[in-house]
Amino acid sequence: MPSRKKTSMFASAFCTCVSSFVVICVVLATPQWVSSQVRFSRTGSTVTVSLTYGLFRGTCEQFVDAGLQVSKTTFQVSEALSSSRSSSLNVATIVVLVLALLGSLLSSAFTCTNAVSNPYQTFLGPIGVYTWNSLCGILILITMILFPVNVEGNSLSEELAQSCSSSLQTHLGSTHSYGYSYWIMLLILFLNIASLIIIYFYDHARYSKKKEQERPIENAPKDVILF
Repeated sequence: MPSRKKTSMFASAFCTCVSSFVVICVVLATPQWVSSQVRFSRTGSTVTVSLTYGLFRGTCEQFVDAGLQVSKTTFQVSEALSSSRSSSLNVATIVVLVLALLGSLLSSAFTCTNAVSNPYQTFLGPIGVYTWNSLCGILILITMILFPVNVEGNSLSEELAQSCSSSLQTHLGSTHSYGYSYWIMLLILFLNIASLIIIYFYDHARYSKKKEQERPIENAPKDVILF
C-alpha cells in the first residue's frame, strides 16, 4: 500500500487531471470558439453576417444596411466548408484535441493507480504522469495555434458566411472575437502544469529521503563498513 503522503499527493494530481478531462469535453462540445462579423457588398446594399461557431456547429445571422435582420440559421461546420484546406485544418484541430483528451484520460488513470497502489513498472509511476500531462499540454497549445491559423489565415469565417447566403458578392472586411470555448483551454494548461508540479514535489521529496537514508553508510568508517 502507498504511504499516506503519496496517496494524498497523487489524489490531488488525479483531481487536476480529471478536471482537465472535463474541461476538454466542454471545449469540444460548446460552439463558442469565435464570433465573427463579416461584411459583404451586395447590389445596392451592405450585408453584415454575424457568425458564432466552434469545431462542429454554429449560428449565422444576416443584417442588411442599418441593422435590419434578414435571417438566422444553424449550420454544421463540416458541411458548410467547401475549401479542402480549411476543412483539413478543422479536422486536424479536432483530432489534436481528441488526442489531448486521451492524454488527459491516461493521466487520470496513472494518478489514480499510484494513489491506491505501488506499481512495479517505472513507467506507471511519476514518469508516466509526466509524459501524459506534458503531451496533453503540448497538444492543447497546438490546438490554440491551429484554430486561429484557420480563422485568420484560411478565411474560415468568410467561407462560412458565404455558405449562409449565395447572394453575397465582394468581401469588405471581418472582425473576430474568440470566445470562452477557446480561452478556457488556458485553464487546461494550468491544470496540467499543476499536476506536474504536484508530482514533481512528491518525486523530489522521495529522492531527498532516499539520499538521506544512504548518507550514513557513505559517511561511515571503512573498517565499520568492512566489518
